[in-house]
Amino acid sequence: MAFTKEHKGEIIAQYEKWLRQSKAVLIVEYNHMTMKEIDGFRAKVREAGGQVHVAKNTLLKIAMENAGMHDQKYLEKTSLVGFAFSDAAALAKVFNEATKNSEVFKLKGGYLDGRPVKAQDVKSLAELPPLPIMRARLLGVLLAPATKTVRTLVEPARQVAAVIKAYSEKEAAPAAG
Repeated sequence: MAFTKEHKGEIIAQYEKWLRQSKAVLIVEYNHMTMKEIDGFRAKVREAGGQVHVAKNTLLKIAMENAGMHDQKYLEKTSLVGFAFSDAAALAKVFNEATKNSEVFKLKGGYLDGRPVKAQDVKSLAELPPLPIMRARLLGVLLAPATKTVRTLVEPARQVAAVIKAYSEKEAAPAAG
């Protein structure tokens, strides 16, 4: 299908917009896919907070150059490009799952905050826990010293209170008998 110069300009502008908005751009090579397979993959990517598009490599290269992404080594052969607008790790998980043991998909690599990352780096990103769990872990690490400090400060008073309680119970026991 031939595109007019005006239509190509619109596509490039859309690619640039997505490149600037996304935290990560991941690229897979695809072979012999049906529209049903592509639509299923798109649905999974949408659940992860991203979008995936069959890209025209020459137009995407121009958009990447305009967006300041000068290394375009992953734009060869067929390209299915995913844009992570919220959580890069979630999109990486979807791409990693799709490419595991697949003859249809092959993970090429991608770009994280505009810098190229290899396919192995995308797989490592996919192994990270989800963002809410990472935040909870970080909060736990930050709160642990404060909790230990409070326990250390309160412990002497707790021990004194335990001794007084034991002494009062000892005195109360003979009076009851």
